[in-house]
Amino acid sequence: MPNDATTDLDTDVDVLVVGAGISGVAAAYHLRTQCPDRSFVVLENQESFGGTWRTHTYPGIRSDSDLFTFGYRFKPWTGTPIATADKILEYMGEVIDENDLDQFIRYNHTISNAAWSSADKRWTVQASVAGSDEPVEVRARFLWMCQGYYRHSEGYTPTWPGMDSYEGDIVHPQTWPDDLDYANKRVVVIGSGATAATIVPAMAGDAAHVTMLQRSPTYFATGRNSNELAEMLRELEIPDEWTHEIVRRKVIFDGAQVAKMSRLEPETVKAELHQGITDILGDDYPLDPHFTPTYRPWHQRIAFVPDGDLFHAINDGNASVATDEIETFVEKGILLKSGETLEADIVVTATGFNLNVLGDIAFEIDNEPMDFAQTVTWRGAMFSGVPNMTWVFGYFRASWTLRADLIADLVCRLLNHMDAKGVDVVTPTLGDDAGMELKPWVEAEDFNPGYIRRGIHLLPKQGDRDPWIHTQNYVEDKETLPLADLDDGSLHYS
Repeated sequence: MPNDATTDLDTDVDVLVVGAGISGVAAAYHLRTQCPDRSFVVLENQESFGGTWRTHTYPGIRSDSDLFTFGYRFKPWTGTPIATADKILEYMGEVIDENDLDQFIRYNHTISNAAWSSADKRWTVQASVAGSDEPVEVRARFLWMCQGYYRHSEGYTPTWPGMDSYEGDIVHPQTWPDDLDYANKRVVVIGSGATAATIVPAMAGDAAHVTMLQRSPTYFATGRNSNELAEMLRELEIPDEWTHEIVRRKVIFDGAQVAKMSRLEPETVKAELHQGITDILGDDYPLDPHFTPTYRPWHQRIAFVPDGDLFHAINDGNASVATDEIETFVEKGILLKSGETLEADIVVTATGFNLNVLGDIAFEIDNEPMDFAQTVTWRGAMFSGVPNMTWVFGYFRASWTLRADLIADLVCRLLNHMDAKGVDVVTPTLGDDAGMELKPWVEAEDFNPGYIRRGIHLLPKQGDRDPWIHTQNYVEDKETLPLADLDDGSLHYS
């Protein structure tokens, strides 16, 4: 475990990375390899690395993206495509150990505010350290925000009538109690996304019964938790690095095809997704209303169910689905608007999370509060009028890490470009594009999950032309970002 003490913390660095999750570890690796002369430090508010994979401890916690693309491009993944949290943490730990990154990470450091001074050409960051009354101040030339996009300390739970009268336990997956005993208990899991689809089969074997209660259904994809191409290449004793890259490209290609088909032939995609469910539950099981969303596939994220475990739990009678709205909580469970009562000893609110913009940190630029929502994104990574800062925001329809790696390449190239130009500051500047049409960070007709709808007003805008577009297309980004012109006039250097 790296030293958490402040005495060995370099308080004046070239780059400050915020967060030691998937994005932060990627940033540290790429800084070491692409900008070896840059000093940097990673501040993490948890007691160790991992982000989501450390803070989420609910039953069955696993990835909802395949690890060939959720894993880093520089570190081969050798396990099953969908991995549990402990396997992901083990993988990240190997990345840290193999690249000697622990010397740069300081845990238990919670940042409260960050202030940019044009006179000093520095960010000054204030942080507190768990177990210490002494605040910490770090000055950095560049700020690399890798803290993710949701609040780890609390999940999103709607307020329903009667919750105070309910006699059972109400828990949210983000704050799962270590001592929660659900053996032989009746459980209702509210939600229909990847988290609910993970928790239901994980609890079904021990609970008396688990009901997934959804207001509206989600599209699910079923399949073996294996990759035939990877298995074949491994059997042929192809090097892990080659296997990782080949399978990674195949997964990306297939994903792009599904996304395209979802737009052009949504009914065909829907029929294929439904067939996977029918293969397990049988032709007599009603797909409508439980598994037929009102939106087209990929308008929200498709949840992958490895080995169809959710549907096997339903088929075995250990779990069931109710599609309805909540009228009120009652003493022994939940009364639905249809009049049915779901009795429950435990209610799990797998209802999403609260959007976290830049880590809930208070930002200032030259003593003026920064209103992030009034900025315009530069290539989905930097923001108009905000000097020397980038934010990693991953893909909706592909693995988060794909974008983390691409943005790392872009930032390292930018830092090296600044060195070559002999400048200290880079600021995206709208210039002649100031009058262009502005759009939301993501348009509702493209992607509209609840956490985005609830928090879109907090997010930057995007424009109607390059480089002011927040592209959500990895296939396009992997071609355009490495070639992005850093001297096209959209970046102001000083």
